[in-house]
Amino acid sequence: MIGRKLPEVVFKTRVRDESIEGSNPFRWQDVSTGDLFNGKRVVVFSLPGAFTPTCSNKQCPSFELAYDEIKKLGVDEIYCISVNDAFVMYQWGKGLNIKRIKLIPDGSGTFTRRIGMLINKEHLGFGYRSWRYAMVVNNGVIEKWFEEPGINDDGTDEDPYEQTDPETMINYLQQAKRG
Repeated sequence: MIGRKLPEVVFKTRVRDESIEGSNPFRWQDVSTGDLFNGKRVVVFSLPGAFTPTCSNKQCPSFELAYDEIKKLGVDEIYCISVNDAFVMYQWGKGLNIKRIKLIPDGSGTFTRRIGMLINKEHLGFGYRSWRYAMVVNNGVIEKWFEEPGINDDGTDEDPYEQTDPETMINYLQQAKRG
């Protein structure tokens, strides 16, 4: 994975637009991989789904809390990518009070599939979702890759969270900065 250019895909996002009246002042906006990653050093973490226990109670809030520390280590942005649509990602972020991390909806799983992390969780009623991974992307190229052990879609309910936490990312970024 290291040294690999990210796949070029389009994410279907919703953005606030004050010119739209009513209780839902948002419009659709296509955002490409290039829009998100070109000219930036970005930390990305991906998870099985919004509103799920480990994702909601640990991973996403922990990255939000570590935001300032990660940014100080030479990172421009932190993105969370999940195989959920823009509406779900918005409500999830709102419920978790996420203010600094950008939640990127991969509603159809196109990015996740193209990066090789799409797994089948139909046995849980989820359909296809992302395996838990994290990476540092520098100008659209993977600089460092972390993934949880045991990637599978064999019907087991394994959901490890050991390699893709902010502490592991911070340790890498500190070493890279010294390096």
